[in-house]
Amino acid sequence: MDPIKVLVVDDTILYRKVVGDVIASIPGAEVCGTAANGRFALTKIKTFKPDLITLDIEMPEMNGLELLEELRKTGMKLPRIIMLSTLTTTGGDMTIRALELGAFDFITKPQSGTAAENVEKIRTRLTPAVTALIQEKKFRSRLSNARATLARTATPREAKPKPAATPASPSHRRITRPVSRASEVVTIGISTGGPNALAAMLPKLPADIGVPVLIVQHMPPVFTKSLAASLNTKCAIEVKEAEDGDLLKPGLALIAPGGKQMRVEAHRDGIHRMVRITNDPPENSCRPSADYLFRSVADHYVGRATGIIMTGMGQDGFKGLQKMHENGAVILAQDEASCTVYGMPKAPTEAGITDKVVPLSDMARALMGTLK
Repeated sequence: MDPIKVLVVDDTILYRKVVGDVIASIPGAEVCGTAANGRFALTKIKTFKPDLITLDIEMPEMNGLELLEELRKTGMKLPRIIMLSTLTTTGGDMTIRALELGAFDFITKPQSGTAAENVEKIRTRLTPAVTALIQEKKFRSRLSNARATLARTATPREAKPKPAATPASPSHRRITRPVSRASEVVTIGISTGGPNALAAMLPKLPADIGVPVLIVQHMPPVFTKSLAASLNTKCAIEVKEAEDGDLLKPGLALIAPGGKQMRVEAHRDGIHRMVRITNDPPENSCRPSADYLFRSVADHYVGRATGIIMTGMGQDGFKGLQKMHENGAVILAQDEASCTVYGMPKAPTEAGITDKVVPLSDMARALMGTLK
């Protein structure tokens, strides 16, 4: 398979050099060109047809958001785009907007440290996203080749009607494990591709959903607050970044703050539940971590919870979902076809602990079905 072609767009020579060197060091990737702003990038996108663009947000003449908007106007299929963002409120708001416009992922630019340390930070943040894209291209190439081989070798035969999907198929698996009662809380673990997936799913939930929703989206500080604010404008339920001591209330979605862990605890009144925001260590290199949240939900809502695992890299959430499963929770997973990156849902699905595997378009309906 040919290497993926990457266009590096940034208004500073330093970042073009650093990002370009990091890309060149990743097996299966190569830099096909660079551009100092969005206007120059438009021409180079048409010339080089890159598979991936690393895109700075703040640039003169045409910034990253303006470039994304211009690309959408053309109607062309967007290449995968990774934004380079500053760790500020403005940078967070602009990044969320970029993800809504079709960006694949984002990394934050280092704010301090030596030149060597900053290069390593960019390498650590950028490499997993690029590697995921390379693996996806390999998978699609193998799938295409397999289909072509099958088409060449298949023996023509009389067409038969397709059998109806059976309950045993992964995408239509029914809940067979005994569950105590309808779920009283919904908890979601999500990462790469998450902002767009949440923006597609959460607005479908009714204001009178009747349960709280707890979300771990892998993001750094500041960005989770911007994400919550953006989702809140789109949803019938209330969405906010969680604060320590927030009570779990029906129709309230709490997003774990970036750089912190979030767990569920009993309130001192012995009736309600609340969230605790802590500085406990990262798990699976993640803070917030879905495993950390899921374990606490498993303990406090035995047989009365819904756990949802969605698009994202890695396996964060798998061990927590295992505990929820053992304690009688209903487990839903996003299917591979609708995931931006099929990482987080893969292990729970293959381990057989998911009760239902559904496309993103059906996730809200499947969620509501666990509350009855």
